[in-house]
Amino acid sequence: MSAVTAPESPATTMDDAAILLRSDADGIATLTLNRPKQYNALSTGLMTEVQKALDNLREDRSVKIVILEAAGKGFCAGHDLKEMRAAGGADDKRAYFEAVFKHCSKMMLSIARLPQPVIAKVHGIATAAGCQLVATCDLAVASHSAHFATPGVNIGLFCSTPMVALSRAVPRKTAMEMLLTGEGIDAAKAEQIGLINKAVAEEELDRVVLDYAQKVAGKSPLTLKIGKEAYYRQIEMDLEQAYSYTSEVMTINMLARDAEEGIDAFIEKREPTWTGE
Repeated sequence: MSAVTAPESPATTMDDAAILLRSDADGIATLTLNRPKQYNALSTGLMTEVQKALDNLREDRSVKIVILEAAGKGFCAGHDLKEMRAAGGADDKRAYFEAVFKHCSKMMLSIARLPQPVIAKVHGIATAAGCQLVATCDLAVASHSAHFATPGVNIGLFCSTPMVALSRAVPRKTAMEMLLTGEGIDAAKAEQIGLINKAVAEEELDRVVLDYAQKVAGKSPLTLKIGKEAYYRQIEMDLEQAYSYTSEVMTINMLARDAEEGIDAFIEKREPTWTGE
């Protein structure tokens, strides 16, 4: 694995201090949160590294899909509360907290706006901003051991920014129940409400995530980019606006070389050859 500061050399061996790892294979980039002792809590440093990785991936045409996973016993415990409590003097705290939450929001938006789809591969806990991370990813698969919660209300800190992604991923009443009670749900419930796509046995997690990734990686990268962007834009529109916008998107898509190739391949009963154009 390589650190995200050198994605062009994925075979380079890094020491154990790298807080984010990246490996690439067959058009699939895997980012691994690597603060296992802290349950991969989102420190300022880790968010910075994730943002750098996303910025690099945006320009990397060799990558068709991204898997986001984590080392250790859990996926992500949310923000690093110890780091946040230790931040600066009284005069500095407001600016610090504003910067932290803006940084996190930018990272979440970057995932949603990344041309490549992102799959969350979840085990153990995914709480607060960790639950937000799962809700933000385009697809999510979790082992049966996974546990999801927005428990901020229990410590006097409502999960307001995690609420943004959660409320767009699950039904309103379910989101409010999680946010108001702070109680968690298991993977089976998360699948039932649509927070994740599938809950699987621990030993099946790698295989199922890779199967999803390979299926998506086999599609036209241009089509994936067009479709992902259109999905997140139209979902916030009213019905008439959404149809007007997506009609224009489909027109642009139909004019692309990959669409012509895909249609010809379908008619000729052969596999398409994508160029990303």
